[in-house]
Parts: sequence; C-alpha cells; structure tokens
Amino acid sequence: MTTQASPSLTAIVLAAGQGTRMKSTKPKVLHTLCGRPMVDYAIEAALAAGCGDVVVVVGYGRDELAAHLTKAFGDRVRTAVQEAQRGTGDAVRSALPALDPAAERVLVLCGDTPLLDPAELVRLAGSIEGGASVAMLTAMTEDPTGYGRVLRDADGNIFAVREQRDATEEERRVREVNTGVYVARSGFLRESVAGLLPNNAQGELYLTDIVAVASKAGGVASVRAESAAALVGVNDRAQLAAAEDILYGRIADRIRRAGATVRATARIDATVVVEADAVIEHYVVLRGKTRIGANARIDVGSVLTDVEVAPSALVKPYSIASDSTIGENAQIGPFSHLRPESRVEAEAHIGNFVETKKTVVRRGAKANHLAYLGDGDIGEGANIGAGTIFCNYDGFKKHRTEIGAGAFVGSDSQIIAPVRIGVGAYVGTGTTVTRDVPDDALAISRVKQENKEGYASRLKARLKAGAAKKPSDG
Repeated sequence: MTTQASPSLTAIVLAAGQGTRMKSTKPKVLHTLCGRPMVDYAIEAALAAGCGDVVVVVGYGRDELAAHLTKAFGDRVRTAVQEAQRGTGDAVRSALPALDPAAERVLVLCGDTPLLDPAELVRLAGSIEGGASVAMLTAMTEDPTGYGRVLRDADGNIFAVREQRDATEEERRVREVNTGVYVARSGFLRESVAGLLPNNAQGELYLTDIVAVASKAGGVASVRAESAAALVGVNDRAQLAAAEDILYGRIADRIRRAGATVRATARIDATVVVEADAVIEHYVVLRGKTRIGANARIDVGSVLTDVEVAPSALVKPYSIASDSTIGENAQIGPFSHLRPESRVEAEAHIGNFVETKKTVVRRGAKANHLAYLGDGDIGEGANIGAGTIFCNYDGFKKHRTEIGAGAFVGSDSQIIAPVRIGVGAYVGTGTTVTRDVPDDALAISRVKQENKEGYASRLKARLKAGAAKKPSDG
C-alpha cells in the first residue's frame, strides 16, 4: 500500500549505531536483505505511510551510509548526525533541527526493522488525531525478554515504558512490549526530548521516557501490531537471515498474487519484476534489476543478476547470467553462462556449457554445445558447432569476431579475432580461422590424413616389448 505524502507528517529513522553483534565493520543498517540494505525497508515503509519528509540519523559509518541514501532516495531523504551514540533520545534530539517546520506529526522508527507494515504506520499516525501527545505501536509476545515493557494503569491507560534492565520482577512479567515505533506531535516531541535525563542503568537518554511525560500531558494512544515477529529489530546475523526469509516469502506471495508461479525454494530480490504466467522453479535466484517476461520459464537452480528475460523465453536448469538480455522464445541452457553484455535475441539457442561475453547472438542463431563466444556478433540463423572458441584476447587487447547470417561453423573450430566470417559461409570442422572468410565461401584448414595399413599391431608390439625391458620401479 502507498498513502499520499503529507507535509504535516515527517519521519525520523534511527540508523546511527554500529551493530557490534553483526561482527562487521559495515554499518548495521547497510547489511542487505533480498538485495537491499535493511534501512531501505524502514524508509520505504515511512514513505508508503505518507511521510512527506524523512530524516535519517547517522553516526557510525556516516559517509558510507549517507552516500547510499543519496544514491537510493535522492532528495526524498536527508541526514542528521548523532556525534556520539548516547541512546535513542539523543538520536531523536540530533534529528530535530533538520525537521521540516511544516511537520505537525513526527513518526519515529528504527532503521534495523525491515519488516514494518506501512498499513500499521498509517493506523499509528492517525491515532493521535484525538488529542494524544504520543502514540506508540505495541505488540504481544509470549517471550518479552529484551523488550521494553508497556505499563498500563488500572484503567488500561499507558503511563510508562520500562526497559528490561530497569524493570522490576513484576514489570518483567508484562507481555505487552514496546516496538520502538512512535508518532508524536512535533511541539511535544521537541519539548519532551529537550528534558530527557540519563536516569537509567545504561546512562543513556531513552526516548521511551517521553511516554511517561505524555501520560501526564495529552495522553498516550497505542496501536496493537498484528504480528510481533514483523517488528523485531535485526541485531545479529541469525536475525538478519530470519528476517530475510520472511521478506522472501512476502515477495513470492506478491508475485503469485500478480499471476506468476513461484516455487517455495526460489529466492527473488525485492527489486526484481516477474510478469504474469511466468514460472520460477525451485532454487532459482533472481537478483538486482532482473525482469522476467510473461510466460517465461526459469528452471531449477538458475541464477540471474540484472537480466532482462523476454516473454516466453526458456532458461533451462543451472544456467547463470548477469547484465544480459534474453529474447522472446529464446532458449538458454542447461548449464549455460551469459557473462555481462551478452544479448541473445528472439528464438536463438545457447546450449549446455556454452559461455558468452559481450556477444550478440542474433535471431534464430544457435550455439548448442561446449563453446566460448567472447566479443562477437553472430548473425541471424548462424550455427556454431560444439567446441568452437572465439580467440578474442591476444594478451593485451580484446578483438571482435563477426559471423554472418546463415553461416555454419563446424565443431572444434578456433576463430582467431579480429576476423569476419561472411554471410552463408561454411567453416569446416576442426578449422583454425586466421583471416576473413568471404560470403558463401568454404574455409578449411586440416593436416592431411594418412592411413598406414597394418601399422597399429606393429606399434602395439613395439610398445609392449619396450615396457617389458623397463627396470622395475620397486
């Protein structure tokens, strides 16, 4: 879902921490799930919920994170710096000067929560319209260990959030937990954050302390999340993998609802497009900007990265392709490798153990077996025999090979570039082509075969006698 952006609603995304449990020098929120850094999912959720402005609080790895945000979101996202990580309250305080003055409500969420549902953020943002100063997203969980507990009075009103380290035994038994997602009135947020004090076991400024302040002001509203699992923050590699599995499931379900078939073990990045009636088989991996056309079939175990697959194309099992295009009704594989800048046009065939690189295979051309085709242009309807090699590299430069339309290249041929084989030309099996072949010409270069009658038995006898005279290795 996407809600129309409103200048009155802005978002602060907290993303300043290193994430030491990730055991990585990379900022935690730049670790990827389904092809995108986890912070992207939080930002996209805020934008989809109608935020007209997003401020991301950066700290550790700020330059790397800011560069990514600029590339991914442009001017839709700005950054604010938290110089020292002194808690969530301090992070929000760092962001306040960057907020749009027109903002009336501020959504606060964490950059390490990639499973947020924009629909729940919309519900949350609307819940303070009745006069509450703050609204918070809460969840019920069987095991609340590690979460801040939501404390309510006898009338059910929220009066505080208690972090586990600071909670009493009785408070720790509370199963309603804080998810770290809030919406607050802008004026109230500025005033309450300015008054935060580090009165806790961590010696930090807790954003949760504004809940107690709000309970004595305009009150605290709450929205109960449907799934606590969808609100879990990612703090280590195991949680990263678990969250990614959930995202892969969501992506597959979305594609299925649009009319394509996706087998349970396929893995499809969030950036991939799959059109109706396509079939994505088991253990397929689709990455980056890959697009699968209608009625195309990607068979078992294939891995495609930034590949355009036209309608009704067939990619047979265990084929690999990157930065390439596959035309309508073309066939690839099994066990083919399309390296970058390969273009296989409509109805062309690239077969088992054929590798292409920076090569155009034009309409209806075929290379069905065991070939390397690098830096080439293969004309319409041409046939490339098994074992053919485009010898494109002289140790210093790459050279082009051009095969004319309808040409036939026999098996086990070596095409030493730069060279052109003409339209309708024929290259005999086992030929080494070192110069251009004119249109409709035959090129053949073989050592003349000589048969010596009766020689085989004499050769075997001589070899056997020589072996008998050889000293023992023992």
